[in-house]
Amino acid sequence: MTSSSPTLADPSGPSWPAPSASAPVLATVAVPGSKSETNRALVLAALSDGPSVITHGLHSRDTALMRDALRALGVVVTEEGDRWRVTPPPRFSPGATVDCGLAGTVMRFVPALAVLAGGPVRFVGDEQAAVRPMAPLLDALTGLGATVSTEGGPVLPFTVDGSAGVRGGRVTLDASTSSQYVSALLLVGARFPDGLEVVHDGPPVPSLPHIAMTVAMLRERGVSVDDSEPDRWAVAPGAIAARDVVVEPDLSSAAPFLAAAAVTGGAVTVPHWPASTVQPGDLVRGVLQAFGAEVTWADGALTVRGTDHLHGVELDLRAASELTPVVAAVAALAEGTTTIHGVGHIRGHETDRLAALEAELRALGCTVSQTADGLAIHPGPLGGALWHTYADHRMAQAGALLGLVVAGVELDDVTCTTKTMPEFVDLWEQMLREGGPAGDATAGATA
Repeated sequence: MTSSSPTLADPSGPSWPAPSASAPVLATVAVPGSKSETNRALVLAALSDGPSVITHGLHSRDTALMRDALRALGVVVTEEGDRWRVTPPPRFSPGATVDCGLAGTVMRFVPALAVLAGGPVRFVGDEQAAVRPMAPLLDALTGLGATVSTEGGPVLPFTVDGSAGVRGGRVTLDASTSSQYVSALLLVGARFPDGLEVVHDGPPVPSLPHIAMTVAMLRERGVSVDDSEPDRWAVAPGAIAARDVVVEPDLSSAAPFLAAAAVTGGAVTVPHWPASTVQPGDLVRGVLQAFGAEVTWADGALTVRGTDHLHGVELDLRAASELTPVVAAVAALAEGTTTIHGVGHIRGHETDRLAALEAELRALGCTVSQTADGLAIHPGPLGGALWHTYADHRMAQAGALLGLVVAGVELDDVTCTTKTMPEFVDLWEQMLREGGPAGDATAGATA
């Protein structure tokens, strides 16, 4: 199955020759905070009944856009190093224009919050954001009583106006293209006088662990959430308690570094890896094990060691689809065919990731075909080529990973990694400079 070609971005700077690994990668890499947890914590702090402090939140474009979006609605966010103090306003301010950039959490979470402003709030974003699906969320907000005005279809830009009053109640939507629709509604549901019941009607919801993260963070703040039935979530009305939080490391952003050990036969350790977490990125350990790498966790650190052989696998990545680009890069360097299922919805992410991966892996020498919900990757002799990132941070990470092993890979734009990890290039290059057994080396940046 194929789709239309993904839209190439206009790179803002020079291309980046991906550094190669002349020896097995041996390093310890401390990754920054979770984007998913950071932006949920910011929204919940803005909705809570008092000030909150967020520590170790991710500093990136997506989280800066979220902080600025909340400020536009009257929230006070004071930044003191790695501590952010968030003070909610007595009432959210209407009349603002919110820049969503290319951040899915901003363009999905903030419109739901904005209905509480009691007036119009306009949402705009990057050019590439205009292709990201929004209709299910906008229809749900309309069904709840908000007025939504679009300017070219159910995508950015649009205006949300809750001045008619939104009481909550029951809403049914098809969340098969993004779990963020459900999370957006759940985050704000307790603030509606009648609470909120969200029912999904359609193909399976992807990335369910992200909804589990939302539910867990709501419960930590005293919100009653009933998720006992599949495809149904009910939030009771009531206060959202202020809570100081320490953000976990972003486990999805750790994936390319851990995969570097697998593809070079080295060893990479990521410290501060939680023993238990709802982050979907935690699934990377099982994925790399399936390819043939060794994975161990001890004393709060996760270590991946490459072996002499990586083999093709069959994977369902529905629960952690953001791993798909990095996993596809590993598959291109393994022996035998890899089939990835359950990720058809990533055609609507920062770019059409399936079409982008098909095009870029083919340019390097792979045989790749799209299926209805994923990719089939048949490795072949690989050679260097210009790797297009499509303004997509995950595509850039995949290109960097391939460049470790394939000479001559050059990324047209590595700056798009600032979306979730502004220090990506520095951490990547330092990883290659480190020596000694993984776990003995020291990282140059901390979470």
